Amino acid sequence: MSEDFYKTLEVSRDAAPADIQKAYRRLARKYHPDLHPEDKTAKKKFQEVQAAFDVLNDPSKRELYDRYGSSFESAAAAGAGARPGGARSTHTGGGFEDFDFSQFFGERFGGEQAGGFEDVFGQSRRGRTGARSRGAARPRGGDLQQEIHIPFNTSILGGEAHLTIHRPSGKTDTIAVKIPAGIEDGKKIRLRGQGDPGVDGATPGDIFLTIRVSPHPFFDRRGDNLHVKAPVTLVEAAEGAKIDIPTPQGIVSLRVPPATSSGTKLRIKGRGVARKGQPAGDLLADIQIVLPKNLDEASLELIRQVAVRHPLNPRTDLRW
Repeated sequence: MSEDFYKTLEVSRDAAPADIQKAYRRLARKYHPDLHPEDKTAKKKFQEVQAAFDVLNDPSKRELYDRYGSSFESAAAAGAGARPGGARSTHTGGGFEDFDFSQFFGERFGGEQAGGFEDVFGQSRRGRTGARSRGAARPRGGDLQQEIHIPFNTSILGGEAHLTIHRPSGKTDTIAVKIPAGIEDGKKIRLRGQGDPGVDGATPGDIFLTIRVSPHPFFDRRGDNLHVKAPVTLVEAAEGAKIDIPTPQGIVSLRVPPATSSGTKLRIKGRGVARKGQPAGDLLADIQIVLPKNLDEASLELIRQVAVRHPLNPRTDLRW
């Protein structure tokens, strides 16, 4: 991973999180392969933008990237088993059974005295062994806290994501995670038995996975409703028209009434977020009138004539 993520997103190294998200949305629109099927390089560029955003939008990953550069993932993996006070901390070193009392105290503790020490510590060892053999609880494996970034579409429709875990032993595991439809940013998923292994075959710990949803270049989620900006031409807004709108469940035809202004919200029922056991939300299309960039004088004159024939002050109700 040698590319410069800041350069990929076209932002400075001190860019604020809001600037990073804004840059991502702009570049996602620019390179989204579904929007540019004729561009053979769009998919690769879009993936590069997505990879850069996944790191720079995550404060902990961004800190590691700023510190270690392209080797930040291996640095994070190396530190995974050495978290102070964490579930993965290990204990090393000998107990009493490793201690040679005859070497420490010399020959003065020979004979009966030496036997006394042996009896005391030997009995202690036997007591621990006996308790373990009678079914004493063995230490359960440690729980892990992880984050995973998923595409906006996956959070709405559900699907599968893959989580990479770096074990203290040096082994790397890839875990398939089932993403339920309609999951929200910040929600947690518990992966039972996928945490650190227990001691002597004891029950392994769990992984508590925090979901982070990447923003969509066109859609926003508010509760179980989705919002999308729907661009229309001046003629479509004036005369009314039927326009195609993409939804999570497929393309639908939306009727734009005549004389529709920008900012009008048209509701498409049941085309929002559909969570299991819950009624589906709605999709609200925010109408945005788009004018040609280079209107000639004749076209402008026609628009002026319309304004003269239909005088209107759209700011009458505008207040501070």
